[in-house]
Amino acid sequence: MSNDNNLGFISHLTELRKRLINTLIFLVCLFVICYLFSDYIYGFLVEPYAEAVKNDNINRRLIFTALQETFLTYLKVSFFTAFFFTSPFILIQIWKFIAPGLYEHEKSAIMPYLIVTPILFLLGGMLVYYLIMPLAIKFFLSFESIGNITNLPIQLEAKVNEYLSLIMKLIFAFGLSFQLPVVLSLLARIGLIDSTFLKERRKFVIVIIFACAAILTPPDPITQIGLAIPLLILYELSIISVKLIENKIKEKNAQY
Repeated sequence: MSNDNNLGFISHLTELRKRLINTLIFLVCLFVICYLFSDYIYGFLVEPYAEAVKNDNINRRLIFTALQETFLTYLKVSFFTAFFFTSPFILIQIWKFIAPGLYEHEKSAIMPYLIVTPILFLLGGMLVYYLIMPLAIKFFLSFESIGNITNLPIQLEAKVNEYLSLIMKLIFAFGLSFQLPVVLSLLARIGLIDSTFLKERRKFVIVIIFACAAILTPPDPITQIGLAIPLLILYELSIISVKLIENKIKEKNAQY
């Protein structure tokens, strides 16, 4: 019996190593491809900045102050993009690893989450790219001065590394934050929380959400509110989702 357990454990480790190697190979290959097209990826990521400043009659540019900065920035952008597109593949590998040990009803319960997770992450990234960043850029540019009051003008000379790091950080922060309904629904399925629990703690959650938004975003009201409000909406949707899960569980128990 002990030998069978050892063989089963070793086979699981072998399968896990296989999945990890496949994921790593996919990530590396995608990283190489992304680096070959890093100029286009860079152009895509700086588009919100370009659109926000195109009509302000100032010759805008992004600068770098270290010899290696642009090269390292392109590497960072390539890895960011490769990891972004590898995420669904990672979920597939996780699913292939755990699926053989699940019953059919467990598979049908988990499958929707594997589909919804990348969709919510993508929605979070799109919110940053198309709404939050343009508004935040215009907010920060509003503090520029042409020198009428101050003796010297105050003008933005944005560093390419800092700008790209900011937008990539926000995309990941919003994408991960948008997983809130998935996390709460999974906790409800295993019986750790219920809709009543979520409703009673709504006021505490509001404070926590705004605190997390302040930590995950730059110190400006645009990005903080831009993250907090969608999270509050997602929390309310999570309560509805958890309630539906409870009703399904009750119906299932009633049949037995």
